[in-house]
Amino acid sequence: MTTLKNSVVLVTGGSRGIGKALVEEAFARGAGKVYATARDPRSVVHPDAVPLALEVTDPASVAAVAEAARDVTVLINNAGVATGADYLASPIEDVRRDLEVNFFGPLLLTRAFVPVIERNGGGHILNVHSALSWFADGTPYSASKAALWSQSNSLRLHLRPRGIEVTGLHVGYVDTDMAAAVDAPKSDPRDIAAAALDGVESGAYEVLADDVSRQVKSALAGDLADLYQQLKR
Repeated sequence: MTTLKNSVVLVTGGSRGIGKALVEEAFARGAGKVYATARDPRSVVHPDAVPLALEVTDPASVAAVAEAARDVTVLINNAGVATGADYLASPIEDVRRDLEVNFFGPLLLTRAFVPVIERNGGGHILNVHSALSWFADGTPYSASKAALWSQSNSLRLHLRPRGIEVTGLHVGYVDTDMAAAVDAPKSDPRDIAAAALDGVESGAYEVLADDVSRQVKSALAGDLADLYQQLKR
């Protein structure tokens, strides 16, 4: 199992929302160093965090971060985007954007940091999924999170023999900028961060951090029309 005390953590998208809460929670658990990445590192506000500029879709940017953070033992792939693109009407570039950021971004970071974590004696990767990994919301966001869930499940098998554990975090709506327009109950990012790092420290394969994610996953065992009520019309 992984302990956060004295670990070196890197959080992508660490300047706001769940990422900001994860940076704070990592320090609260005794992390020795926390790197917080953002497109604009000046947006990282935690006084003890090490800010790094990162564009997760740019291999050169990812390589530069891996070179700068050669002491990392815990990688948290949190950065994400929801374009709200329409599969049939939006420019295909907008559809691809969700996949580029939410699926290929974490993969680029993982490929860059697996050798780093191995050299440092092993560690952990936390991927931020979504309850929409299991429920299609009509946009490529849910497709990208479903793909990330599958990626995590595969990488867990590849990396465990190399001393690296993989945890997937599933959440519903969280009180962040991404969900600002949503009129529904939302979780506190601090609660989600605490549940996520509890999962890392306990060696959980998955963390279902709220009632929404637990309900959606349990519904996967039922008839498809129970999950998508529109099919009953």
